[in-house]
Amino acid sequence: MAVDEGEALARHVRALNVPGPVLEIGSWCGRSSVYLGQAARDEGRMVFALDHHRGSEEHQLGEGYHDPALYDGDIGRVDTLGAFRRTLHDAGLDHTVVALVGPSEPIGRVWQTPLSLLFIDGGHAMATALGDYRAWAGHVVPGGVLAIHDVFPDPKDGGRPPYEIWKLAVASGLFETIERVNTLEFLRRV
Repeated sequence: MAVDEGEALARHVRALNVPGPVLEIGSWCGRSSVYLGQAARDEGRMVFALDHHRGSEEHQLGEGYHDPALYDGDIGRVDTLGAFRRTLHDAGLDHTVVALVGPSEPIGRVWQTPLSLLFIDGGHAMATALGDYRAWAGHVVPGGVLAIHDVFPDPKDGGRPPYEIWKLAVASGLFETIERVNTLEFLRRV
């Protein structure tokens, strides 16, 4: 996440005028969680940071974005939960950002709390991105914000799934585009 994208996330949290917590899908090691969490703490809000902490396909052993420091050889999988918790601790956000560890879709299906801001930055496979959008976008309250990261309108610049769910949100009539910062799209629930 670029600094200006993180600052934009924080700015949108500070500007919220609807009730409800913030929810982030895809926390990785916590960089975006810190931007969201610091702004939420300032505004008296909570952030729920949802991630399975096993990485996406591109993070696994032998793939392009693999980080050996985050690989647990005993289970043969990436494990970012420890790094994420350390990031929150170091930022003083243990009481503002609550980790939800597990798969997005089933948690979204049983979630009952309306959200003031939803930030989608999870897996970039089409089924995963679509599942995140379908399970969670309906929880954003009118006047709330939906933010989608890694939206690349031109296919040669990056993957398509975040762009495709952004198009679905716009076409739904439930969201209107309010700002774009680099690859981060912000939409307001009407």
